[in-house]
Parts: sequence; structure tokens; C-alpha cells
Amino acid sequence: MWGYLLVVALLLLLLLFAVYRARGGRRRSPNPFLADSRRPPSPLVTDKDARNKVLKQAFSPDRVPDHLDAIVVGSGYGGLAAAVVLSKAGKRVLVLEQHGKAGGCCHTFNKKGFEFDVGIHYVGQMRENSFQRMIVDQLTDGQLQWAEMDSPFDVVVLGGPMNGKKFYMYSGQKEYVDGLKKQFPDEAAAIDRFVTLVRRTAKGSSHMALLKMLPMPLVRFLNSTGLLGLISPFCRMVSKSLSEVIAGFTTNADLKAVFSYIFPTYGVIPTESSFPLHALISDHYSKGAWYPQGGASEIAFHSIPIIERAGGAVLTRAPVQSILVDSQGKACGVSVKKGQDLTHLFAPVVISDAGIFNTYERLLPEKLRALPAIRSQLSMVQHGVGGFSVFIGLRGSKEELGLEAKNYYVYKHNNLDEAFTSYLNSSRETAANNFPFVYIASPSAKDPLWEKKYPGRSTLVILTAAKYEWFEEWKDERVSKRGTEYEDLKNIFVEKLVETVLGIYPQVQDKIEHISAGTPLSNQHYIAAPRGEMYGAEHCLSRMQVEVMATVRPQTPIPNLYLTGQDVLVGGFVGALHSALVCASAVLQHNLYIDLFQLHRKIKADHFKKKN
Repeated sequence: MWGYLLVVALLLLLLLFAVYRARGGRRRSPNPFLADSRRPPSPLVTDKDARNKVLKQAFSPDRVPDHLDAIVVGSGYGGLAAAVVLSKAGKRVLVLEQHGKAGGCCHTFNKKGFEFDVGIHYVGQMRENSFQRMIVDQLTDGQLQWAEMDSPFDVVVLGGPMNGKKFYMYSGQKEYVDGLKKQFPDEAAAIDRFVTLVRRTAKGSSHMALLKMLPMPLVRFLNSTGLLGLISPFCRMVSKSLSEVIAGFTTNADLKAVFSYIFPTYGVIPTESSFPLHALISDHYSKGAWYPQGGASEIAFHSIPIIERAGGAVLTRAPVQSILVDSQGKACGVSVKKGQDLTHLFAPVVISDAGIFNTYERLLPEKLRALPAIRSQLSMVQHGVGGFSVFIGLRGSKEELGLEAKNYYVYKHNNLDEAFTSYLNSSRETAANNFPFVYIASPSAKDPLWEKKYPGRSTLVILTAAKYEWFEEWKDERVSKRGTEYEDLKNIFVEKLVETVLGIYPQVQDKIEHISAGTPLSNQHYIAAPRGEMYGAEHCLSRMQVEVMATVRPQTPIPNLYLTGQDVLVGGFVGALHSALVCASAVLQHNLYIDLFQLHRKIKADHFKKKN
């Protein structure tokens, strides 16, 4: 008995030591979060030339800073945020973006006098003085401001837009639960139990990051002995599907659908998604939703100057062709294609925000792609589902058009798995008649600064899933030059999606001035998604297993090469943010969360003093 207790005590001491090393250890670099860097927000910059000087600095060799400390491939938020953190730690960082505008899924585009966002539709946990908001404030010097959306912030429609049942998701933990109970009065006990499990499981989501910091032998030991499950409710539930868990709480088909409705934000149907991931996303929005004031491009616009102040740069139209490796097998730089010429750029650290598939299958030298450790990691993940987007420009303000700062999730019926599976099994000719879900939102209605830029105009965005294979035959054709058959197929999708929109907002029918659309090939072209994925590697049950979560980490089998972005942690803005923190922690060899927790405590204490 005493021998057993001694072994357990020694194991716990070993774990505590490993956690100490993973969470802090001895600092080897300046603290990027030593002081609160917020300053009063500057007025919104609307001048196109001034914005382009930040977001559209085209690559040329003479714009590359000397004596680089790191090169980041890709300017999605995982890459930008990592570059900002390193810059705040005194590093000189170069970010290279293949597209003509920085920001990845945070960028916006303009057509026919309208501005459209492509990837940031809403974000949770951005209330004043929250931990997540504090992190973003530090990475933008407090310049990025957030607008809270309406309550309810999400409306779930089951059965189509015309005659479907509507269910409302209210902002605030109490309001959210009370709203569900009001809509399902006979299911109050089930709602309480489900929400309690969601919150308890989501509290352990930080363990995902910790798994990527602990030594792999220790992770395997903790997992194989069951100790990890005892320590972490998040890890204990990773093998449970969302459908399996929900079935234990209710038989009400509508409530099952409402519990599951947000699955399109990570792209995996309830029977194939891990419950802890769903719990994390659901809890993320439990207190409401926010949208960046000025639009999604404000994220990159207020991040890039911090990189530049430290001597770095963010350059666009810079397609990285390969990662350079020295004679010792260490990453030492990248090659960039400019016209017909290749420019070699060197730095002691290379960080890829290009995704695990692009990094390992395209950017690495061919001889390294076959390394067993590389092949092993690739075998653990698979490509996620593609996306189809429609962007609508409208004549009239949000008040005139009756647009709202909320999202609509329109489902064909309440069996979400069946609807989605049937759709993906459709042919491309029939798919548009079989949409399983349609997401509808008005970015212009969410943004209180929109009228300053585009008075008397409004926008809508529509999203649904789409198989890459339906459009694959045109993958080698130039953008806007893919021919009439491709355009005809796109237009069939567009017409059916617009019909759904008019079921929600019939009043806009005569106010439409512009419609454009993007297929999985658009994602492939503009954000370098290999198969048009919306969320990178698929967020399925297998990806959320402990071994996979711990193995796919910022450090790669190639020394000095690191990964960041949604393939490292999870998708979405906050997933990319935390992947950047985990990545920068690995590069700086110090867990930055310790610094952030200390700064957060200081900021809250200062705020309390000012109030009293």
C-alpha cells in the first residue's frame, strides 16, 4: 500500500516538474508581456492608400530587413500573431504572404463599391477585461475594438427558411440557459445537465496547449495509465462523439439539433466530432458574440505596425517555393518566387502558417518529406471539408433593410447528420438542391463603423459546405478564366443560396446590386487551402485524440522549423491566436501564458483601483 502511494507521489512530483518546465522554466528571452501596451484607440483609417501601405506591401528583395531573427510563411492570424509576439520580445521578423493582401482569413476584399469579409464572422469571449480580450489587446496595442452583437446572436432554423421552426441563442450564460428552457419547457433538466457538462469540459480546454508543451514520453505515460483522464475532463471525453453524448440527455430531435447547431464552425458532423471540441466552441459563445469594429481587416491592420516597429516587415505577393535546409538538416530560410527569379532569404528560425499539408508535402525539400516522423504526422490528419461563399452587396442602410447583427443557421431538417451526409453524397449537378445548412449574416450590420465607410450600403454573406471534387477539374485554370461550365455550376449554387436568403430577408430582393461567389477553388487560390478547406485539417474524432493533439505541435521533426495556425490547435480566430502563443513559447523557450496571466492580474487590479 505504502509502496503504491510512494509511486503515485513520485509520479505527481514528476508531473508537477514537467508542468513547471512547460509552463515557465528559466526565461531565455525578454518578456513580451511585461507591461500593458494598450493606448487610446486611434480614429478609423478609411483612406485607401494609407491602408494599402500597411496591408499591401508587395515583396521585393530590397524591402527585406537585414539580420532577420525569424521568417513566417503566411499572414493568417496564426502567423501574424506569432510574429507580433516575437517582435514584442525584440525579434526582427519577416512575414511572407502569397496573396496580394495580408491577413489570410482576416482579409477583406472590395468589389463594386462593397467590402466583404471572408473568414471572421463573429468571435466569443471579447468582453472588456476578459482574458481573451486582454491577449488581443496586447497584440494590437489596444487599437482593435470590438462591437457586441445582438441578443439573440444566433438563430437556428430547422426545416428551411420559409416554414422552419426558429430557435434563439441569447447572450449571457443565464440568459442562454433560460432561453433554451423557455423554448423547450419539458427539457429543463436535460438542458441543465448538458450545459453543466459543456462548461466543465470546456474548462479543461487549456490542456490541449499543455499537451503540446509536455514531453511526449510523459504524455504517453499519463494517457496510457489513465492519469490524464483523471486530471483533465477535456481529455477524458475526447473519444466521445457529440451525438453519443447528446443522446444521453434527450430524445427530442429538435433539441438534439439545437445542442449541435454550431458544428459548421468547425466543419464536422455530430456523429464524427469530438464532444470536447464542441463543448469548447459552445462555451466560447455562451456569453455572447462580438465583431471587430471597422471589419475583419482591422485585425491585420493593427498587428503589422508592431512587427514593423521592431524592424520586421510583412510583405505580400511573396509565394514561398520551398523551405531551405542546411547541411545539418536544419531549417535556415526560404526561397521566394518573384517573376521568374528565386530569392533565397535566411533566418535561424522558420515558422510556417501555411498548414501542415502545404508545409510537409509542398514546402519541404523532397528528401525530407519521406522522413518517418513527417509521414507519421501526416497520417494522423486529413483534409477538411471545402466551403462555398456568396457575397451580396445591397442598396440601403441596415435600418432601411431591416438587417440585424446576428447569424442565421438554416438547416434542411433536424437530423443534421443525415442532411449533411446526403448532401456530400450528391453529384455536383444535384448538390445545390440538397443544401444541409446555410449560414447567413450581415457583416455591415455587425459593424457600427460601417456607415462611415459605406453610407447607404449593406452586405450579406452566405456560407455552406462544398466538396472539392465537384470543382476539381478546373483547378489548373486561371482565376476568372475557368470557362462557362464552371461559371454555370457556380451560378446554380448561387441561385439556390440566394433563395434561402430571401426566405430570411425577403425585403432585400429588389435591393441587390452585386453578387459574387467563391468555391473551394477560390479558397485554394486566395488562402492556399490545398483542397479548398474552410478550417484546415479536419476536426474529426481522430484528430482530437491525445496522441494526435500532443504529436502535432509547433516543433517539427526539422530543427528550427515550427508550425503555427489552425492545424496546430483548432480552427477559428481564437484557435489561431492560441496556436501562435504556443508556437512563440516554443521559439522563445518559455511559456508565455505565465506572463499573460500575471499581466491580466495586474490589469484587473489596476481597473479595480480606478473604480474604487
